[in-house]
Amino acid sequence: MRLTFFGAAGGVTGSCTLLEAGGARLLVDCGMFQGGAESDRLNRRKLEFQPRQLDAVILTHAHIDHSGLLPRLFQEGFRGPIFCTPGTRDLAEILLTDSARIQAHDAEDETRRREREGRRSVAPIYDVDAVRNTVSLMRPVRYGEPFTPHKGGLAARFQDAGHILGSASVLVGDVLFSGDVGPTGQPIVRDPAPAPLCKHLVLESTYGNRDHPPRIEMDDVLCGVLERAARDGGTVLIPAFAVGRAQEVLYHLRTLSDERSLPFPQVYLDSPLAIKAAAIVRAHRDCFDEEALARLEAERGLFSMPQLHVVRDRDESRRLNEGDEPKIIVAASGMCTGGPILHHLRHHLWRATTDLIFVGFQGERTLGRKILDGAKKVRIHGRLIAVKAQIHFVPGLSAHADRGGLLAWARSAGAPRTTFLNHGEPAALDALAALLRDELGHAPVVPRRGEAFELA
Repeated sequence: MRLTFFGAAGGVTGSCTLLEAGGARLLVDCGMFQGGAESDRLNRRKLEFQPRQLDAVILTHAHIDHSGLLPRLFQEGFRGPIFCTPGTRDLAEILLTDSARIQAHDAEDETRRREREGRRSVAPIYDVDAVRNTVSLMRPVRYGEPFTPHKGGLAARFQDAGHILGSASVLVGDVLFSGDVGPTGQPIVRDPAPAPLCKHLVLESTYGNRDHPPRIEMDDVLCGVLERAARDGGTVLIPAFAVGRAQEVLYHLRTLSDERSLPFPQVYLDSPLAIKAAAIVRAHRDCFDEEALARLEAERGLFSMPQLHVVRDRDESRRLNEGDEPKIIVAASGMCTGGPILHHLRHHLWRATTDLIFVGFQGERTLGRKILDGAKKVRIHGRLIAVKAQIHFVPGLSAHADRGGLLAWARSAGAPRTTFLNHGEPAALDALAALLRDELGHAPVVPRRGEAFELA
């Protein structure tokens, strides 16, 4: 049995791990690297394995840093099954289609720039046809149902990871892949199921060096920001990933609107993809927690509120920046690497009456990380913009477990012979490794990209 890490090793994107066992070659996730020019180079580099030789892919969830290079596998000859949960299959289809369209748009812009400089054109990594063919290979499997990725190979089983709709941890033989583990008490989706016993554990480490504040503190921060916006006539910007985070933000704002007496401004959802994702979320009520089911049964809706307006096109999105009335704009992308949030930041980041609320992890070299780290000026759409807005970070809305949550989840896995830590930045990886070693007696290993391990 052999395990090789091709992505999310020493970083938080590009999840991709090869398991060779029982005569089978199984790839767990095949995600895009995200954040800067180096990521584009990594996404276009020659693959370090042969897609035609893979027997199957197991997809833990739909986020692009876990699914985004699956169409490239198809283009390079992979024709095997892609096992995932039903929710992941539906979300992956819209996310990958959106990824292909963004690539086409970016390639056109880059080609025009290169032509002016007398250089060769650039092509997208894959197109919509490749996405369509990739989705046709997906084989949905429900939580708890055993499946065999390769005839005569190891048995596998998904369990709820509590991260986003359809997210899963997967046990393949004696090897447990955590995927992305969610926090307890997250809206809409159920809490992560306890880790099953395993001999070898591959554990994500996104928040391996920090704890999330209690929810009551998060509510106080949001209410303070909303009161300030209503008083000063300011705009509240909330960058949020279209799948998972945007729906959770709306759910939480709806709860605050119902439960707290405060002047609540208009709320605009500026993300066509988030609108599609919301419809998919509503269709998979079998993944809901008790609170979300109760809200549905009371016919209150998961996200609807009188203040909510859905932005349907670019013209309407642009008009949001013309008025001075207080408002909340929820827009993609979550790390400010693209999407309509860039347009809104360009118009509002330089205003002292603006509040910018980050509700999730900001990767290295992303615009979101630069702002969160205190940059005084940032470049958006080629323009240098002063940062005068009030900047807030509300980790209580994160879809990732914090270090306490990861430790509790790993504890239920028993005493693995080896615990591999991936999907984290160096500080988080080192901190979680020390915690697992000191608290649980694990033998943590932090793999490098391309490093292989023989499993006993």
